[in-house]
Amino acid sequence: MPETTAQGFLVNANDWNETVANQLAQLNQITLTPAHWEIIGFIRDYYQQFKHLPNMRVFIKAIAKTLGEDKGNSRYLHSLFPDAPLRDACKLAGLPKPPTCL
Repeated sequence: MPETTAQGFLVNANDWNETVANQLAQLNQITLTPAHWEIIGFIRDYYQQFKHLPNMRVFIKAIAKTLGEDKGNSRYLHSLFPDAPLRDACKLAGLPKPPTCL
């Protein structure tokens, strides 16, 4: 397992791969499904394209625009990442902690 911060985010984003994502998910009591991978892929693509992480409102709107209204809502995202959808999606995607997350 690569080095992580005290909050569980990867220290080096280049250490990320699907195996690492699964290990991080296990540490966070999340079993990754295709629905999780879709959101993880989405946030990785978003970060690569825009070079920053959105706040939760922008995250939801961007998902709705790209993946549809049925997935771009807080209820759906909380069903996948119950504690904090944006924070946990970023963590499992090997991205930095979003600046808007405590």
